Amino acid sequence: MLIPWCLSDIPGLRLAQTHLDALKMAADRPMLQLLLHASFLPPVIVVLMWIRPITRDFLLNAPMGKKAVQLMSDSAYNTFRLWVIVILCLLRLSLTRFHLQAYLGLANSWVEQMKREAGRISMLEIQCKISRIFCYLTVVSLQYLAPIIFTLHCVFLLKSMGDYSWGLYPETIGFSPVVESSTAPPITSSEEEEDSEDVQIAVEQIIGALSAFRTIFSSIFFRGLFGFLTWWVSVCQIVTSLFGLYFHQYLGAS
Repeated sequence: MLIPWCLSDIPGLRLAQTHLDALKMAADRPMLQLLLHASFLPPVIVVLMWIRPITRDFLLNAPMGKKAVQLMSDSAYNTFRLWVIVILCLLRLSLTRFHLQAYLGLANSWVEQMKREAGRISMLEIQCKISRIFCYLTVVSLQYLAPIIFTLHCVFLLKSMGDYSWGLYPETIGFSPVVESSTAPPITSSEEEEDSEDVQIAVEQIIGALSAFRTIFSSIFFRGLFGFLTWWVSVCQIVTSLFGLYFHQYLGAS
């Protein structure tokens, strides 16, 4: 049973259908099937990496008998988590062609279904059905690629705005430019002195507002924001994908 067009706008349902069709197409290629199964698990792995008792606490204090061994530091775990998400997203991107090819294979399923229908079907109607699938390919590509691209953007923003490191080179301590005042200001008239004082007061107010703004939107704030967005996108993918698998394997077959 083909997925109804009213439900095809949900990315998880379409992803589940293309995943099952891609596995059928790669029935004689076990390595490709392994990669397809691996590409379906990244959202689950991303969600688990944000659950402290399962990943962070286990890696930071791994139980080894009666002792707890620290496998990596907190900063190393943050770097490891960023790299894992990027690698998993690249894995899903590398398998885009197989999922899109599996979607294009629906044209053959449409034709076979129309042949089993009673009555005479014109060639024009068959061509319209097939062209409808090919025209919808851009939407399917967007449904497949949008969660991956959004996850990558969240990870890159989490790294840059959250002051994380890729671990490839030592972190450099940032510095803020300091405006030094002249020790011997030139002698000016009273009007120029009043103007310079007003400008100095305005500059001090702007600097104070910027410093207050930075204390509110600090690296801790951005870590929580983009970390939650990364986790939430993965949760949405898990829920919709699992519902899609249930729909196609049980509801669609009945």
